[in-house]
Amino acid sequence: MFKRGGVWWTCIRYEGKKIQKSLETADKKLAQSIEAKVKTGVIEGKYFERYVSNNKTLSDMMEKFMKEHAPKVSVSMQRSYSASLKHLLPFFGNPKLPSITPKIINEYKVLRKAEEAKPATINRELAMLSKAFNLAVKEWEWLKENPVSKVPKEKENNERDRWLTEDEEKRLIANSPSWLKDIIVFGLHTGLRIGELLSLEWYRVSLLRKNIIIQESKNGKPRTVPLSQIALDILTQKSKVRNIKNDFVFTSCVGTKIDSDNFRRSINGVLKRVGIEGVTPHTLRHTFATRLAQRGIDIYKISKLMGHKDIRMTQRYAHHCPESLRDCVQVLDKSDYNLTTIEEKREVSNA
Repeated sequence: MFKRGGVWWTCIRYEGKKIQKSLETADKKLAQSIEAKVKTGVIEGKYFERYVSNNKTLSDMMEKFMKEHAPKVSVSMQRSYSASLKHLLPFFGNPKLPSITPKIINEYKVLRKAEEAKPATINRELAMLSKAFNLAVKEWEWLKENPVSKVPKEKENNERDRWLTEDEEKRLIANSPSWLKDIIVFGLHTGLRIGELLSLEWYRVSLLRKNIIIQESKNGKPRTVPLSQIALDILTQKSKVRNIKNDFVFTSCVGTKIDSDNFRRSINGVLKRVGIEGVTPHTLRHTFATRLAQRGIDIYKISKLMGHKDIRMTQRYAHHCPESLRDCVQVLDKSDYNLTTIEEKREVSNA
C-alpha cells in the first residue's frame, strides 16, 4: 500500500497483470482490510477480465460462426456468407483475433475498392465479419470489443430508379420459355424476392383465401401476401398439374427446385437477347413497388406487401414517375380553388 493525497492506495500484481486503485480511506487498518478484499477479488477474477481470445484465431471464429449462426438465417444469406468468406479469409489469413485491428480492416476496404467491389458488397462482407465479432464478444466471451464497429461503412448509392416499362415487360415475357414466364409474371404481381419465389411451396398457398404466406422473410418475420387475379390464375393453372416429387410451386423441366443461379442466368440471357439493359432479376420486385406507388397506393401498404422492416427501405424502392405527380398540382387548376391571394398579387404586379 501507499499513501497519495492523504488516502491509501493499493498496487497489486497478479499473473503478469497490475491493478492500481484507491482504497478511499485515510485509516490504515481499514485500508488494509479493504486491500485484502480486493486481493481476493483479483484472484476470483472480479478485477481482471479473462478472455480466451489469445489462443483463438479468425478461422476458429468463422468456423464457429458458420456452424452455429449461419444455419439460423435464410439460404440466400448463407450463400452471401460463403461468398464473403472467399474474400475475407484470403486477405486476413488466420491470425489471432486480438491482432485484427481497425487499421487492418480499413486496409481490407482499400483493397476491395481497388478490386472495384461495390460499396454495398464491401459493407455486406464487413457486416458478416462484424456479426461474427459481436457473437465472439457478447456470447462466446472471446473478446472484449468488436474492431469492425470502429470502421465506418462505405457510402452506398441506394437510389434504384430502374423498373420495367410496359414495352420491356411485354418483350421479356414474349421471349421467355413458359417456366420462366410464369415466375416473371408472378413476381411482377407479388413483389416477392427471388429466393421467396423459388422456395414457395403449395402448403403456403391458399387459393380459397387468395393469398400466400412467406414464412422465411428477409426480416425474419412471416408475412401474408394477397394475390392479384393474374397471380391467382397462374397458381390455379399450375395446381391442376402438381409435381409429385416435391411441394414447390415453380419447378424445373425435370421437376426439381429451380436453382437461383440458373434462374438468373436464364432471365439475364433473355434480357440480353431482347436488348433490355440495366435490369436484374431484382428489378421485378422493384417494378412491383414502383407501379403501386405510381398508382397512388399508400407507402405504408407497399411496405407491408414488400415485407420491409423499416418503411425507409420502401421509400428508396417506390419512386413516382413525374407524370404520376401531375394530379397533385392539377388541384390548383380547379375552379373551386381559392385564388384570391393569387389574384391580388397579379393586380399588384400589373400596376
